[in-house]
Amino acid sequence: MHTLGRVQRGLEALYRVDTGARIEDFVVDETLRDAVVTTRRPREQLLVCESDGAVDVALFVAPSVLANLAANDPARHLGDHNLGDFLLAVEGVSHFVYALWCARSDRAVSQLELELQAEIDKYVTCLLATDPVPDVSTSLRRRLFGDVEYDTDLDDDEHARYRAANDNALRYAGWLEDTFVARRRIPEMLGELRRFYRLGLAGKLATIARAA
Repeated sequence: MHTLGRVQRGLEALYRVDTGARIEDFVVDETLRDAVVTTRRPREQLLVCESDGAVDVALFVAPSVLANLAANDPARHLGDHNLGDFLLAVEGVSHFVYALWCARSDRAVSQLELELQAEIDKYVTCLLATDPVPDVSTSLRRRLFGDVEYDTDLDDDEHARYRAANDNALRYAGWLEDTFVARRRIPEMLGELRRFYRLGLAGKLATIARAA
């Protein structure tokens, strides 16, 4: 679980937020996940339960994903052998951190907002973990957002949500690349990312519409 903790610390440092939680304490196994989930059971899933004004969260990440990341530490090398599982881990941690931050800020958050932020977090995390230069950014955008295949068991609403998150993240990442990465203005890009993180969904989508 070391990768999940490192990603959490990285995202919280990047966005200057503090959830006050250790993600390792909220990871559940397949048995518990399957006991409470009756719909789709993907390899990564954030579980949220709201009751009497309190929000409980848990995160499921497939054991095979965690095992591969333990055997092939992405902090040492990120490649075809572990990139897919690393992206899945980043997505789960992004959901966890953003959901907790919104809850503690007394902010409602939609599933589309969670997915959009996760797509952006995957791009930024991989970019900063490798080399924030234009060629790397372009290749990364193509790999993350280009020829995307969606799970065949998604219903119409889920498919539309994932498609909207992917398309908007692609446009925003392209704008980040043109505005900051190509001009070697990485500190300014981090400031923009922190501002964007704190916007609600309407503000995020408006920012992307103006940028695109």
